[in-house]
Amino acid sequence: MHLNKISLRGFRNYVNLELDFAPGVNLIVGDNAQGKTNLLEAISYLGSGKSFRAQKTGEMVGFGAEFADLEGEIFAQERNQSVRWVLFPGKPRLLYRNGARKKSAADVAGLLPAVLFCPEDLMVLKAGAAQRRRFGDHALCALRPNYDAALAEYNRILEQKTRILKDKEENIAVLAILPEYNARLCQVGALLISYRARFYDSLGKAAARYHGQFSGGLEDFSLQYKTVSTVTDPFAPIEILRKQLEEHLESHYRAELSSLQCLTGPHKDDFDVTLNGISLKAYGSQGQTRTAAISLKLAQRELMAREWGEEPILLLDDVLSELDAKRQDFVLNQIDKGQVFITCCEPGRFTKLGKTIEIKEGQLKE
Repeated sequence: MHLNKISLRGFRNYVNLELDFAPGVNLIVGDNAQGKTNLLEAISYLGSGKSFRAQKTGEMVGFGAEFADLEGEIFAQERNQSVRWVLFPGKPRLLYRNGARKKSAADVAGLLPAVLFCPEDLMVLKAGAAQRRRFGDHALCALRPNYDAALAEYNRILEQKTRILKDKEENIAVLAILPEYNARLCQVGALLISYRARFYDSLGKAAARYHGQFSGGLEDFSLQYKTVSTVTDPFAPIEILRKQLEEHLESHYRAELSSLQCLTGPHKDDFDVTLNGISLKAYGSQGQTRTAAISLKLAQRELMAREWGEEPILLLDDVLSELDAKRQDFVLNQIDKGQVFITCCEPGRFTKLGKTIEIKEGQLKE
C-alpha cells in the first residue's frame, strides 16, 4: 500500500499543487513555515478524515478560498484507487472513493492508514492526561471505526449533560432528565473502556518489544491503563462495566451538582508507563521518555499493519532533529518497509534515504 500522487487545491497554503511520490522514503525539505507539515496533514487526512492539528474543517481551507480539495491516487488492496475530500468552512464535507460519493470516513477505513510522529509526541508521556487520551483515541479511531462512532456519541452526551448541569442554576427542573443522560453515558462509556483495555494491552506488549531492543534489554517497559476506580476489570463484559460506571457516577452525584461539571467517566481516563517498575511520568529522564514515545509509535504502526494486512504510511514531522544520533539511527532502521514521509529543514542531511521533495511557499521548488 502506498500513495502514488496527491493533488491539493485551496488547502492551507497550497493554492494548487500536484506531487508524485516514491513507494519508499520521501524526504520533504524546506525552511520553516513553507508548508511541510501542511503536506503531511493532507496525506494523513486522505485516509482518516481527521486532522492532527485542526479543530474545525474550515481551518484547513486556505485564506481567501471557498473550499479545499484534496485528492490522492493510492495503490491499495492490490489495485489503484482514488480518494477525494472537498472541505467547506461551516458546511458538511464531501467524500469520494473511486469517483463514487461516500457518506463518512468509515467508507475509506484501511485504504490509506497512517501513523504520524511529531516533536510533541516525544513528550506525551510527561504531558497531561488529556494529551495521552488524544494519542490513544486517535490511534484507536484509525483501527476501529466503531470506536470512532462510539467516542463521538459519548462526547455528544457528555456535552449535553454538562449543559444540563449548568442550566440547573436557572431552571432546577432540567435535572429531571439527568438520569437519562447518565444512563446513556454509562452505556457508551462501558464500550469505550472495553475497546481501550484491549488496545492498550496490545499496544503495551508491542511497545515493550521495541523498547527492549532500544535499551538493549536493560529496561522492562510496561503500560498500565487507568480508568474509574469502580471498574475492577476493564476486560469484563460490557454490562458489568456499565453497572460499575453507574456506581461511580452515583457516588459523585452531589459533587457534580455542586461543581456544575461531569467529574467521572472515561473522559478522565489515562495510562502510565513504567520502566523497571518506576513511573516514567514522575521519574523518567528525557532520554527514557523519548525512547518510550518512539516505542509507542512504532507499536501503533505494528498494530495497524496487523489489522489491515499492509504496512501503514509513516509520517515523521521534523522529529529526527529532536533526537540524538542513537535514537535517529533506531528510528531510521525501522523505515526499511512501507512508505515513509520525513520532513526536515536541512536539504543535505538525509538525502540518501530516497526521493527528495523541496517545498517553498506552498509550491514545489524546481
